[in-house]
Amino acid sequence: MGAAGALGWLLPLLLAVPRAAGARPCSPKYFGRDAVVCVCNATYCDTLDPVVLPAPGTYVKYESSKAGKRLERSEGSFQRSLRAPDLVLTVDTTQRYQKVKGFGGAMTDAAAINILSLPETARDHLLRSYFSEEGLEYNLVRLPMASCDFSLYAYTYDDVPFDYELTHFSLRDEDTKLKIPLLHQALAMTKRPLSLYASPWTSPAWMKTSESFVGKGTLKGQAGDKYHKTWANYFVRFLDEYAKHNLTFWAVTAENEPMAGLINNYPFQCLGFTAEQQRDFIARDLGPALANSSHRDVRLIILDDNRLHLPHWAKVVLEDEEAARYVHGIGIHWYLDFIGPIQDTVVPTHELFPDYFILGTEACTGSGFWERDVILGCWERGNQYSHSILTNLNHFVAGWTDWNLALNLEGGPNWVKNYVDSPIIVDTSEGIFYKQPMFYHLGHFSKFIPEGSQRVGLVASKESKKMDLEYTAFLRPDGAVAVVVLNRSLQNITFGLADTVGLIAAVAPASSIQTYLWQRQ
Repeated sequence: MGAAGALGWLLPLLLAVPRAAGARPCSPKYFGRDAVVCVCNATYCDTLDPVVLPAPGTYVKYESSKAGKRLERSEGSFQRSLRAPDLVLTVDTTQRYQKVKGFGGAMTDAAAINILSLPETARDHLLRSYFSEEGLEYNLVRLPMASCDFSLYAYTYDDVPFDYELTHFSLRDEDTKLKIPLLHQALAMTKRPLSLYASPWTSPAWMKTSESFVGKGTLKGQAGDKYHKTWANYFVRFLDEYAKHNLTFWAVTAENEPMAGLINNYPFQCLGFTAEQQRDFIARDLGPALANSSHRDVRLIILDDNRLHLPHWAKVVLEDEEAARYVHGIGIHWYLDFIGPIQDTVVPTHELFPDYFILGTEACTGSGFWERDVILGCWERGNQYSHSILTNLNHFVAGWTDWNLALNLEGGPNWVKNYVDSPIIVDTSEGIFYKQPMFYHLGHFSKFIPEGSQRVGLVASKESKKMDLEYTAFLRPDGAVAVVVLNRSLQNITFGLADTVGLIAAVAPASSIQTYLWQRQ
């Protein structure tokens, strides 16, 4: 065999080594040192291979880092007898916790406008990046029921005054031309079942004490009256209309941030409820309306506001038998987490009401008035996402939903200029989009911890006072174990990962996040 023959035989082998066919690396763009985004356009976008479980006795590791790795895949073997490092994390499947619902983001008007501004192939790359096997495999999508601040203007589905029969109820172009076509595209490319859930920001103004979409205001009258009955029927009509477009919902939340509508001069769409008002509305109006409709299997989620209001909110609603029978879960937003520690809010709620799931329903960076709205390539914002997800998962929360799936360079559009950041930023003038560190951080969870996975124990051999590693472990429905390890510190940290299969000698590099995956034999 001549040299050419030998090369011809070797070449496919050499090409196969770095990554399996299909995966395409990040096309990096720097916005300052260590601030890296991955650029996608009509002709190129970084992709991942579908997850394949490694052979027994081996593991696969995915790593992203401030230094520039983005879900980089490598393989290794378990060691049987190794001098264990100081810190060993041992999987303990006898400790069983909550089951996972999933991970995803929100298809707001703004997100849809930005995604649809892209050339068709670039748009396809963006949706695949989130929903397909070559991307993050999101399985949750939250939809505003009509407009929110991330819309071009304020509207509802029935702005004809005193239409108690909802005869003028109709979806808008924002639904039929923007959100619905994109949801169908996402559904066509996902291997996992997609769970949609909807949240209203405001009712029609004619139902409200304020007669306005914005500012302090509640429904007129009280639970059981025509305003409350009409508002409950509005939910049913929304589900009816989406069903005509072949879209069915897993859940609805009773109201987005019900406390917002109790604040004077609140700047965008809201509808105020106290916990007591939400309890009565669910018991007398919303619960029965859903139960007596063709959507009786749609789950009902309460709160959908900052966890600060727990456990009080859950106690008020769920200690009432009439209301509790209609409720399935509790939604939480991350915005005031720093003044409502998880141990004082979520944990007691889970202990009091273990049969109700708790789900992260909204989070974004750049929302504080003191923060820059969009910071391209910001690793720290990725850290904030992972830290929040890990903290939530380790305290009984069943999943985590990001806010806008995509925003523009300004962090909009938003009709009240309440601009924020997003894991995907679209440069509409160039027809390209940027995948930010937040995108990859989220992927370390969403891609590897599918719905139905159950959190299990991951026990540290030593509890140091200042432990820089954060971690969690899940047993997947296919029997494999997924472990996520976040190192927000500036030092590399050596540790071991132990399971019945053996020990992994591991290093978490400074400013990195890793996901390990293996079969348990």
